[in-house]
Amino acid sequence: MPKVLILANSSSGLYGFRNELVLELLKEYEVYASLPDKTNNAELEQEGCHIIETPINRRGVNPAEDLKLFRSYLHLLDTIKPDVVLTYTIKPNVYGGYACRTKKIPYLANITGLGSALENPGILQKITKILYKAGLKKANTVFLQNPYNLDFFEKNRMTNAPKVLLPGSGVNVDRFTAGEWPKEKTAFVFISRVMREKGIEEYLACAEVIHADSPEIEFHVLGYCQEEYEQRLRELDQKGIIRYHGNVLDVRPYLAEVKCLIHPSFYPEGMSNVCLEAAACARAVITTDRPGCRETVMDGQTGFIVPVQDKEELIAAVRKFLAMTDEQQQAMGMAGRKYVEEYFNRQKVVDAYMTRIREI
Repeated sequence: MPKVLILANSSSGLYGFRNELVLELLKEYEVYASLPDKTNNAELEQEGCHIIETPINRRGVNPAEDLKLFRSYLHLLDTIKPDVVLTYTIKPNVYGGYACRTKKIPYLANITGLGSALENPGILQKITKILYKAGLKKANTVFLQNPYNLDFFEKNRMTNAPKVLLPGSGVNVDRFTAGEWPKEKTAFVFISRVMREKGIEEYLACAEVIHADSPEIEFHVLGYCQEEYEQRLRELDQKGIIRYHGNVLDVRPYLAEVKCLIHPSFYPEGMSNVCLEAAACARAVITTDRPGCRETVMDGQTGFIVPVQDKEELIAAVRKFLAMTDEQQQAMGMAGRKYVEEYFNRQKVVDAYMTRIREI
């Protein structure tokens, strides 16, 4: 049986956003996954994947560690002898891609977002461009998740490989469904890593202002919290301004209890999964005019798009939503559901991958 090797930097990312592809691959191929953590390894192994734990320093820039990662990938290629390799996120794309290039093994790379290092001008951007060009030079296909990223790669001549624009990672519209509309209360939710670039400052400022006028309106926060925000979240929770739930494995029960997701991100997103998931659940979405965010919303129809890092405009958008009737709010959510079904169904991503893999 032909072998497929997946190089990724998170088991939760692979299982949460790409498991439909994994299941489709398992019907025709022997699937191996190189991952640095154990969060969803058991689930992937139960489905039939072979898991290889490979440490990755996802954020650090350490040449010794990166060289070790490159050698680990070379060893995997020699041991498994895959027929094709799929890579996700920057380090697997760069070092996994270069390892595949060295061993002359076909590989497909997925640019899940530019990341700060590649997007922001400076010496780090120059280094990252060089690394990316080396890693993607012999890729069979490079998948990108939003038009801005595609344009960036073309203008900067990052690779001569065929480039394919995907609807992000897509969303499983059978798993994220339109539940009953919560008529008894009005609640908003922030679902993300709690960090400045994801817009937590803007969200908390909005919650404080709206709560002062309308204390009955709820603002929830879900996600892994960076240490600098832990104390502040606890204090706001104790005051009743927000409700912090920590990191949760399944966001669907929380989306069922709110009318709108607020995602004020200015992070270099590929395509915001949480915006797509909320829309698939027929919830309105308020997000920023940022690549990877703005594509998920039809402004004024499925939610609202606000300027990046603009607290006043975010508050104005929330007030505009609150001024709508319950029926208008629900109609906005249902329009989002139809939008996602038409353009962001994850099956489109699975089909694009399977077509290219079968050609190889």
